[in-house]
Amino acid sequence: MREKAIVSWSGGKDSALALYEVAAEYDIAGLLTTVTSEYERISMHGVRTRLLEQQAASLGYPLEQVRISPRCGNDEYERQMGAALTRYRIAGVTRVICGDIFLEDVRRYREERLLRDGLSGVFPLWQRDSRELAYHFIRLGFRAVLCCVDTHALDQRFVGRVYDETLLADLPATVDPCGENGEFHTFVFAGPNLAQSVPYSLGEYTLREGRFGYRDLLPA
Repeated sequence: MREKAIVSWSGGKDSALALYEVAAEYDIAGLLTTVTSEYERISMHGVRTRLLEQQAASLGYPLEQVRISPRCGNDEYERQMGAALTRYRIAGVTRVICGDIFLEDVRRYREERLLRDGLSGVFPLWQRDSRELAYHFIRLGFRAVLCCVDTHALDQRFVGRVYDETLLADLPATVDPCGENGEFHTFVFAGPNLAQSVPYSLGEYTLREGRFGYRDLLPA
C-alpha cells in the first residue's frame, strides 16, 4: 500500500518535475498552494488563481489554496500552513513532496518549522545538477513560462518568455538555470502529466518593490 502524500505546489517547474518524478510511488492526496488572498494570485509567483485551478484540473489532483495576506510574515505563514498540514496528517498523509534543489536553509526551515508530528519531506530533486534538471524538464515535454523575474539578477525582458533551450542559452552565467536562487519563477502550462495545456495570453508588465518584475498571465 502506497503512502499518502501531498505536494508543496507553486505551479512552477520545480514542483511540477518533483511531482512527476515520484507520482507513481505515492498516493497523491492533493496540491497545496499558498495564495495571496487580496490579489487572488499564487504567492511570490503572481499567477492568477484561475490559471492555478485549470492547471490542477489538468493534472487531475485536488487543489487546496492556503490563503495568506499580502504582508504575510513567518508567523502567519506557519500558522496557516500548519493548519492545512494538520488536516492532511489527520486524513492519513505522511509525506510532503517538495521541489527544492540545493538551498539548505529552505529545506531546514521546512523540516524544522512545518514538517512535524509524523509528516516528512520527499525531495526528488535534491542536490541534482541544476543545468541537467533544466534540460531534463524540457526533454520530458514540459512547457513553462517565466511569470516573474528578480530584475537585480535578470533583465526584465526575460519575463513572459517560454522556458526552453533558447532561453537557457540566453541566461547570464550568474543565473541558476532553474532559478533556484530566486532569479525567476515559472508557470507550467503543459507537460506529460497534464491532460491538456492551460491556455494563457500575456498581459501587462508590473514592477513591484522596485525589483520584482511580473508579467500578468491572462486566462484564455
